[in-house]
Amino acid sequence: MVFEFSAAMLPKEEIEILVEEEFRGLVDEDWVRRIAQTVLKAEVVASPYEVSLVFTDSETVRRLNRDYRGMDEPTDVLAFYMLPQKEGDDSFALPPDGVTRLGEVIISCPQAVEQAKEQGHSTERELALLIIHGILHILGYDHEEAEEEAEMRTREKELLEKCLL
Repeated sequence: MVFEFSAAMLPKEEIEILVEEEFRGLVDEDWVRRIAQTVLKAEVVASPYEVSLVFTDSETVRRLNRDYRGMDEPTDVLAFYMLPQKEGDDSFALPPDGVTRLGEVIISCPQAVEQAKEQGHSTERELALLIIHGILHILGYDHEEAEEEAEMRTREKELLEKCLL
């Protein structure tokens, strides 16, 4: 028996959200899904796609930052992309099922709370900014060079305004 995929069998958009138990009161999954959908729609990401967002503690993010980026320090958001980031980058072999696997965004909830206090705005605003920042990274945005950083910060601001209407 040969099994064939059809477009009707594929999920249009799969946004997986994992919130560690201790942060469930801080992070509303429906709200996170709306932010992610708004960003992906604004960035014209075609369905079907998959993306994961993880909300965890600072130690987990620090460990991942150390293990995967070689930086043994806390950070607010990590983005692990699955899409080629540069022309000719084919480091990931993707299954031929038609689903675009974007990657995973991992956010430190304690860091978001602290940064919100430092910036004088709400934790909700900070979380939205980190979600946007992480998704933009998995879509290929970067801030290594001054010009790239200016472009990314401008886009973050535009998307934050859209998301927090």
